[in-house]
Amino acid sequence: MLEQVCQLARNAGDAIMQVYDGALPMDVASKKDDSPVTAADIAAHHVIVNGLKALAPDIPILSEEDPPGWDVRQHWQRYWLVDPLDGTKEFIKRNGEFTVNIALIEHGKPVLGVVYAPVTKVMYSAAEGKAWKEECDVRKQIHARDARPPLVVISRSHSSDPELAEYLQQLGEHQTTSIGSSLKFCLVAEGQAQLYPRFGPTCVWDTAAGHAVAVAAGARVHDWQGKTLDYTPRESFLNPGFRVAIF
Repeated sequence: MLEQVCQLARNAGDAIMQVYDGALPMDVASKKDDSPVTAADIAAHHVIVNGLKALAPDIPILSEEDPPGWDVRQHWQRYWLVDPLDGTKEFIKRNGEFTVNIALIEHGKPVLGVVYAPVTKVMYSAAEGKAWKEECDVRKQIHARDARPPLVVISRSHSSDPELAEYLQQLGEHQTTSIGSSLKFCLVAEGQAQLYPRFGPTCVWDTAAGHAVAVAAGARVHDWQGKTLDYTPRESFLNPGFRVAIF
């Protein structure tokens, strides 16, 4: 299903770009947790959900923009986990650092993942233990790789986190770069960065697709106790803190 899911992500990206380019109004609103949502988030959500239902009608869907209640999803073994527009703050700032995230979860693990950046039209994807990057119609397999000193990628919107600052201070020699959305996972996956530490809050839809890509490329995605991030349904959507690394 990977090719069909990639095409769905492109279609969602096209819907997002209609708002980004000004053809349609942005209509920014706030959710209950004060995070922003725009017309682009909603448009992409409908494109993806309708497409996934047509592609695999028996697989339930958890999307950030319409998450089912705990009573509905508590026994799910296999489901789609979707962030129609990851990096809404970056989208509103118009810096291009936002993505479409689609993952397939089986028994708590992301076994298929697609991360698409609509502005650059770069597609990262993963399935069956392999990861790829597609750019300018050229698709190549990608691999995480070591480098010294390591390049640490951090969130553009959470770069002032004091826990992160303390961690980086103790890390030893390194370089840093910042970028929005799940592109941080992808930088590690393609060997451009070696470490993505995260202490601030994330939700399962923020990480699942990038997690799939990073692991298929040879990186590890662990919480700070060394356990792999788990997407087995639970009442809370929040992740623990984690690190994406090849060491």
